[in-house]
Amino acid sequence: MVEEPTKAGFAGGGDRKGEDEQVVNPWEVTAKDGGKIDYDKLIEKFGCQRLDESLVRRVERLTGRPAHVFLRRGVFFAHRDFNEILDVYERGEKFFLYTGRGPSSEALHLGHLVPFMFTKYLQDAFKVPLVIQLTDDEKCMWKNLTVEESKRLARENAKDIIACGFDITRTFVFSDFSYVGGAFYENMVKVAKCVTFNKVVGIFGFTNEDHIGKISFPPVQAVPSFPSSFPHLFSGKDNLRCLIPCAIDQDPYFRMTRDVAPRIGYQKPALIESSFFPALQGETGKMSASDPNSAIYVTDSSKDIKNKVNRYAFSGGQDSIENHRKYGANLEVDIPVKYLGFFLEDDAELDHIKKEYGAGRMLTGEVKKCLVEVLSELVERHRKARALVTDEVVDAFMAVRPLPQMFG
Repeated sequence: MVEEPTKAGFAGGGDRKGEDEQVVNPWEVTAKDGGKIDYDKLIEKFGCQRLDESLVRRVERLTGRPAHVFLRRGVFFAHRDFNEILDVYERGEKFFLYTGRGPSSEALHLGHLVPFMFTKYLQDAFKVPLVIQLTDDEKCMWKNLTVEESKRLARENAKDIIACGFDITRTFVFSDFSYVGGAFYENMVKVAKCVTFNKVVGIFGFTNEDHIGKISFPPVQAVPSFPSSFPHLFSGKDNLRCLIPCAIDQDPYFRMTRDVAPRIGYQKPALIESSFFPALQGETGKMSASDPNSAIYVTDSSKDIKNKVNRYAFSGGQDSIENHRKYGANLEVDIPVKYLGFFLEDDAELDHIKKEYGAGRMLTGEVKKCLVEVLSELVERHRKARALVTDEVVDAFMAVRPLPQMFG
């Protein structure tokens, strides 16, 4: 899947940047006037639904476990037909999960981990199979990488993804260069025949300067949402529903997919969509691998994390201790508080920090110290898990094989 914005484009549905200054698509995330992304406006433009508290409570009731922190705190905030997936599950029927990664960098940053951490929760909570697409072909075309380098990065990224703890008895990881063909390719052709050139330009904003590889790519990301693309897993289960956890910039791909699916006899995929993980310097979009100081990487040492947080994490604290004690912190712009909102599990502790910091009784340095501890523990835990992911483990996850226990 496309992960990082690289070029100007359309805001979905063919709106040019000059007409709508907020641009959110698979290649660019830009807020109006360098400000914050307006997610309410995005929901209205894309035509998805707000994920409300009643759905969160329903997930807890159906799974018998507390909602993930990303659900409780609204990180995953929008959806398409998630309620229908819950209906399916409540009737005792099955569904499968699909997510992915565009492997363009050696290591993942924390923003890349968010959808995988949440997808692991969904897999564990609902006990369903998962397919993970590594779009090495897409990165080869967009990032001007060689085929060989794209394939190498896909395997390296697969190690970080597997380290998130996915169940090998329910998980199939594949790279496009290795897997595309057969029934998967047949579905790509079916989708491609249904989408005109004008339509794909309207959705994705391709220009006359874009090579035909880019224009032909969207069906590749569309068809993993169809169970018939994986005959070794879902033979005879063509009506199996699919749920896609992803960031909301991926929505254009799946608007296209949902439009085409009924026309070729398939179910529309459902989506559950997240907001963007902000850069250290402020909440103007999402982290970018092109600026190492905008992101915390899973390869960063505790010293690196401390340095980045202390030097670059934008603070909502006041310009002096006296003013801070008097006015308190602006929590709306404070990046350390926002990061704690993602990764500090304890709701009571987070509420306490917000209350004390917002009132000026807690200083910026204290909040940053807490964040450094939380992130260092998270990254160290990930590093240890990744060290156990050998090439043989990657081969096992990527083997084309049936998963007889995938619904067990």
